[in-house]
Amino acid sequence: MEHNGGLGERRIIEIIENQLEIMPRMPIPFGDDVSAYEIGNGNLAVLKTDMLVAKTDVPKGMSLWQAARKAVAMNISDFAAKGVKPKVILVSLGLPKGLSKKDIEDIGKGLNAGAREYGAYVVGGDTGEASDLVINISLFGITKKNLIMLRSGAKPGDLVAVTDCFGKTAGGLKILLDDLSAPPGTRKVLIESVLMPHARLKEGLALSQTKAITAAIDSSDGLAWSLHEIQKASNVGVSITKFPIAKEAKRLAKINGLDPFELTFYGGEEYELVLTIKPHLWRKAEKAAQKAGGKLIYIGKTTAKRQAIFEINGKKSTIERRGWEHFKSSNA
Repeated sequence: MEHNGGLGERRIIEIIENQLEIMPRMPIPFGDDVSAYEIGNGNLAVLKTDMLVAKTDVPKGMSLWQAARKAVAMNISDFAAKGVKPKVILVSLGLPKGLSKKDIEDIGKGLNAGAREYGAYVVGGDTGEASDLVINISLFGITKKNLIMLRSGAKPGDLVAVTDCFGKTAGGLKILLDDLSAPPGTRKVLIESVLMPHARLKEGLALSQTKAITAAIDSSDGLAWSLHEIQKASNVGVSITKFPIAKEAKRLAKINGLDPFELTFYGGEEYELVLTIKPHLWRKAEKAAQKAGGKLIYIGKTTAKRQAIFEINGKKSTIERRGWEHFKSSNA
């Protein structure tokens, strides 16, 4: 999109925010994963909106059903990161000319499948004609103000954890877009991660109840970006000492001569949670994630020094502040 002068999504958001009058006593500031409004008795109405655009978000090989379901899952992932249960969903559809009745049915079925998978319902929306398929989702939920997990609460010495290993989606996209070779089992897992993403809602809801989490974010813009966002919001540094690469991504990297570090830290569209945890409550958090059917993987600690470092086998390297960003011709 050249008409925006290559500003990039984050700069555009910053420019827009600078034109807005800030609501007094905003319960969640601009820049977190969701927005909120106080509704009394310690409760927050929590809101989220995000759009899927075919050109940038629907890779080759993804069906309309899968695209519609993904549009829901990627929004719910942000609710998962805050520990909020979605109740209802509004959908706005921009539909290009030429879609068949079956295409529209598939979009509707995908939206419903995504909503019901996470216990929510689609209750309304809007449709219009567009030059590309656009699926915009708006979520609504209610939570206790004292349970919400923001990006801004991490303290030096907290433990850094993720809900699964990384690199699968970046690897899957490379298989779909560049036709890379991989053993059938590896290929299936990696492609599935792209076509059927899952939000960690059960884990997020369980973890928010433990009061062990000091900061949380979803990893859809990449692990490196997520770590930097927590660092910025919480005014801490991060030192990563475990390399959380999925075995399938590691295998793909080895076969095709790819950089495993690049796949793990600078991919995107992976809907894991990146969390900081009070050290003395680690076991409580770990048990809560396991009881919810998931897991917590320790990858490092937060530090007082504002820098993001990867340190393994005595070697230190900087984790760059980059990840997936719309409106730029390549990764930011």
